Amino acid sequence: MQGLYLVTPNWDDTAKLLAVTEQALQAGVTLLQYRHKDADAALRLEQATALLVLCRRYRVPFIINDYTELCVRIGADGVHLGGTDASVAEIRAQLGPDAIIGSSCYGDMPRALAAQAAGASYVAFGGFYPSRVKKYAVTTQPDIVLQAAGIITVPVVVIGGMTPENAAPLVARGADMVAAISSVYLADDVAAAVGQFRALYAGSEIV
Repeated sequence: MQGLYLVTPNWDDTAKLLAVTEQALQAGVTLLQYRHKDADAALRLEQATALLVLCRRYRVPFIINDYTELCVRIGADGVHLGGTDASVAEIRAQLGPDAIIGSSCYGDMPRALAAQAAGASYVAFGGFYPSRVKKYAVTTQPDIVLQAAGIITVPVVVIGGMTPENAAPLVARGADMVAAISSVYLADDVAAAVGQFRALYAGSEIV
């Protein structure tokens, strides 16, 4: 997995969410995560089901943030687990060997190693920069990506205030995917924004 890892914003307007997401998928997204921290169960089901249809159309893997039951219910490709969610090992046992399971590891290399050993499909480091969406301490140092190169064998994702410009040094250090929300969803030209992230991997085959 390499390229742009798109994460959805907290938008209640499903039609708007689908329209912008489709523009991004058309432009070339590697992975899509549905994340809406404020939605109720009915809205989550509505939006996730509709997004899954889009992802199948564009052949992009679709994962759910946190809600494993929702993933199973709609047949999504996997889940992303945060620091307070169930363990990677527990969810791997529940979803089976083919599911995509991501793990937030912040700036914690031992946590990343443990997640990898437990069966994570990828590990996510961050936040690296202040985010307009997620509130967290910006304490992750860029060189953790270099450290990961020698010991982490699953894809490494970087997250937190990502723009094409500030993601570039992290990609240069070896980040496999850049996770973004606002830089795409709030862009004046969504396709151009996706293209700028894809350009970070110019010369590499994006898979």
